[in-house]
Amino acid sequence: MKQNQTNHYFKQLLEILIVSTRLGLTSFGGPVAHLGYFHNEYVHRKKWMDEKSFVDLVALCQFLPGPASSQVGIGIGVMRAGVLGGIVSFIGFTLPSVIALIIFALLLQGLGIDQAGWIHGLKIVAVAVVAHAIIGMARNLTPDLNRKTLALFALVFTLCWQTAVSQVAVIIISGIIGFILYKQHTESDDSRIHFPISRGFALICLSLFFGLLFLLPILREATSLSWIAMFDSFYRSGSIVFGGGHVVLPLLEREFVPTGWLSEEAFIAGYGAAQAVPGPLFTFAAYLGAVMEGWQGGVLATIAIFLPAFLLILGTLPFWDSLRRNPKIKVVLMGVNAAVVGILISAFYQPIWTSSILAPIDFAFAAILFSMLVYWKLPPWIIVVTGAIGGSLMTLI
Repeated sequence: MKQNQTNHYFKQLLEILIVSTRLGLTSFGGPVAHLGYFHNEYVHRKKWMDEKSFVDLVALCQFLPGPASSQVGIGIGVMRAGVLGGIVSFIGFTLPSVIALIIFALLLQGLGIDQAGWIHGLKIVAVAVVAHAIIGMARNLTPDLNRKTLALFALVFTLCWQTAVSQVAVIIISGIIGFILYKQHTESDDSRIHFPISRGFALICLSLFFGLLFLLPILREATSLSWIAMFDSFYRSGSIVFGGGHVVLPLLEREFVPTGWLSEEAFIAGYGAAQAVPGPLFTFAAYLGAVMEGWQGGVLATIAIFLPAFLLILGTLPFWDSLRRNPKIKVVLMGVNAAVVGILISAFYQPIWTSSILAPIDFAFAAILFSMLVYWKLPPWIIVVTGAIGGSLMTLI
């Protein structure tokens, strides 16, 4: 019996690794696009969680610093197979871009690959994927006029004030408005999010997060070891950033370029390479670490920048289900979820739409890819390959 349980558990881990690695190889377009890929894979295809649980998890990750899409992936892995499931999910989603950036980014510096036709095609793929995700979420999460209005408020506010603070402010304000509008609302919710980790373990993770945040700078000053200085810079950058990979770039540039760790040209060339690979933009740290200290530096930088996100999501997940089932919290989340829809639409326009749809032919190609995904029900990897080929062909027209 125990042997059967062990075999079943390892099969679960293998399935998580296969699915997350496929997403890691095909998820282009930044954090919002990643959530679209996750939504399509985990909610619609695999049915590992329902729509509401997915959006609640997204809302939690929006509150936490770090790469939200990676945290969502970790959370889904934890729900499926515990802490080891979260680790496997993270490795599968992150490792392809880490390997690509360590091996290829150094070879492709200065070649302007971010302007290549196939890269532009992959950006258009992101338009189709995110549009599909937003339509589905809006249908379920903004069913009445009040929540449609909240989504519109979030859209307008985050478009006009494009900072990470604005997203957090909108979520807080929408939660308060949701509580006021729906405090008499009663809705039965039998769904449960199961996180097979204890609250004691969660508190250890939170303590470790804050402990490292304060201890690493002290160790850096007390020693002259370069790897401690690197680990501190990457860990601190990953700990204090809201809003995804593009927001962390100025922090990383400030940490490493003025101090002489690498040149401005090398930094910009690496950013171009990072745009060419799938997965989270936080893996840009792997490129920076590899430039400074070889492949070992790339591995160290990757661990350091993602560790805060890992500790935070493991530290908050065990408390999340009981909070979301509380009647008062539930009506707050009704407002928050509507705001998430507006924030996603805002991010869909800027930067995804504005950096991808530059001409009528781009819009036409996006419409074709959207139809392939939504109406013809083709697998996402076919959409990605079609986007890359189509982007290359469009440069010849």
